[in-house]
Amino acid sequence: MLTFVNNLTMKLFIFIVLIIWGLPSTFLRSDFRKIVYKTNDWKINIKPVFLKEIKGLLFNIYPDDDKYLKSRNLYRIYLIIYLILFMIYLNL
Repeated sequence: MLTFVNNLTMKLFIFIVLIIWGLPSTFLRSDFRKIVYKTNDWKINIKPVFLKEIKGLLFNIYPDDDKYLKSRNLYRIYLIIYLILFMIYLNL
């Protein structure tokens, strides 16, 4: 019984951490998409265009753009940590 309660408490804790960790995703993704698609238009955040965004995340599409490189690396780290938290949540 105690193990079930501890497991449930840990799962709830990880769920809350996932929600809190997910909050900055909108800002990080928005900045990254604006750099990749070279626009400042807010509508880029609601358009379902993913191919160039995924290429920009996995490859180096603008090697001379320091802002792109910094944003891409920060977004990569953010997504890796998010994936790790999600995997922990699924395995509890």
